[in-house]
Amino acid sequence: MKKVWSMLAVLALLLVFTVTARAEEKKKVNLKGTITCAKCDLKIEKKCATVIKVKKDDKDVIYYLVFEDKEAGQKAHKAICTEAKEGEVSGTCVKKDGKLTVTVDKIKFND
Repeated sequence: MKKVWSMLAVLALLLVFTVTARAEEKKKVNLKGTITCAKCDLKIEKKCATVIKVKKDDKDVIYYLVFEDKEAGQKAHKAICTEAKEGEVSGTCVKKDGKLTVTVDKIKFND
């Protein structure tokens, strides 16, 4: 009987790890939409955060942008904090803590 319970426990752990791994799957994305500030424009955060708002199936989907180069992130945010701009973002997307985040490879504003 102990062997059965042990095997069930192992299977349960494997299932949990599989679900967790899928929840954090990374995929390359190219997004077109409105690049803006989550605090100042969208009023959904308490602190400034650079996001891109994309229309998908007649709904707005918000992706939080993550910059590996802090200076590039500050420069991009400065450009959109007080005035949203249309643009494109490419990078690696992952869902983390219930939010879609994109580690930015390239960002382009449509001037």
